[in-house]
Amino acid sequence: MSKRRNMFSQLKWINDVSKRFAAVDTKGRSAVTNLLATLGICFGVMTLIVVMSIMNGFQMSFIDAIMEISSYHVRGTDVPAEKEEQFVALCNENKNVLSVTSFYEAQSLMTGDTGKENAAMIRAIDPEVYNNDAGFRSQIEMIEGSFDLSGEDSVIIGSGLARKLRVYEGDTVNLLVLSGGGDVDLFSSDRYFTVRGVFTSGYSEINSSYCFISLKSGEKYFGEAAKKIYGIKLKNSNDDLHTISQLEKKMAEIKLQSWRDYNKTFFGALRIEKNMLLLLVALIFVVVGINIYNGMRRLVFERRSEIAILSALGATNSEIQSIFIMRGFNTGAKGAFGGLLLGLMISVNTKTVFKIASSVLYCFQYFFTAIVSPQTLGYVTENSTYAIYANIPARLFFGEIVMIVLFGIAAPLFASWAASKNVLKMTVAEVLHHE
Repeated sequence: MSKRRNMFSQLKWINDVSKRFAAVDTKGRSAVTNLLATLGICFGVMTLIVVMSIMNGFQMSFIDAIMEISSYHVRGTDVPAEKEEQFVALCNENKNVLSVTSFYEAQSLMTGDTGKENAAMIRAIDPEVYNNDAGFRSQIEMIEGSFDLSGEDSVIIGSGLARKLRVYEGDTVNLLVLSGGGDVDLFSSDRYFTVRGVFTSGYSEINSSYCFISLKSGEKYFGEAAKKIYGIKLKNSNDDLHTISQLEKKMAEIKLQSWRDYNKTFFGALRIEKNMLLLLVALIFVVVGINIYNGMRRLVFERRSEIAILSALGATNSEIQSIFIMRGFNTGAKGAFGGLLLGLMISVNTKTVFKIASSVLYCFQYFFTAIVSPQTLGYVTENSTYAIYANIPARLFFGEIVMIVLFGIAAPLFASWAASKNVLKMTVAEVLHHE
């Protein structure tokens, strides 16, 4: 207990002296340097949080659409027909499994009534998937018709594919070429489907190639040799490898594939893009750290007399060094938490911020155009790019925010420690001699 009290008293003393030094330095270069360092940390943390939240929203709109609509978290194949019910029951018994959906998949060359043609990915699913799977439903936005596959030979088509084929709700499309099972004709002119709805998602590749038909239609046109695939969604997508190992232990003949492998190249490219952006923006902290280092070295030099007095009163070199380190910590903490508040505020209100930025830029552009070239004012318009940015939903991840804040505190802390190392080399006699 006494050690804790001594440690607490020592920290309190160090903090009080550090605050006293800061209170005295209200003017001059040290005060300006400290203020600029705090602002640098603040805006650095704010920028990182805003940039990362927008980048997360941009990337997660792709990732969510891919995993909820296309790849699922885990895919199961090569399930023997006699063990299908056993496999589904085994998945439902797993605590991390949210849902299991069976489907068929085939590639096709689809043609419309206008004669237009385009490659398409045809997926045969249970007609009730849209109602039962909340994740799937959240990523599918119907812009025409409804997601209704109850009718015979009905199809739901992506918006990009519908635009290429120039088809709308109620039109007819034909699966002219179909890569179904070996017992299915590759070419046929009588596989007609009626478009019951047109959907859009957060990933353009799905919009431009995906179509959905019922399981009954899939069994009819894909043939008996078509392989059934099981899409498994998890409560925690990051626990996919553990879930796969659990399922494979009980049914070794089943082939399971994680979403990490299924989309390895695409997700890897997104990760590299995010890491490079994080590295570039993090250079702000390096610049601020260098400024703090230089400012702290000057402060140590300016406080030689105070250091000598503290040494004469019995303060150890490590305690004196801790005074300057504490000042660096206070600078980092103030800047980091200020940047945290600003970053969260902007990230939550990105739509408003981008709209304001667009309006301000438009006003400046209009003003200078009116002065320089008034005859071209009719061509001045708001930048549509800001409207696109405003529609990107920011996504905040707790772990990333904590890391950014800690990095903002660590940068001035390390700089202060490095700059105050010279204190350990100074003696009372040397300081008083220079005085």
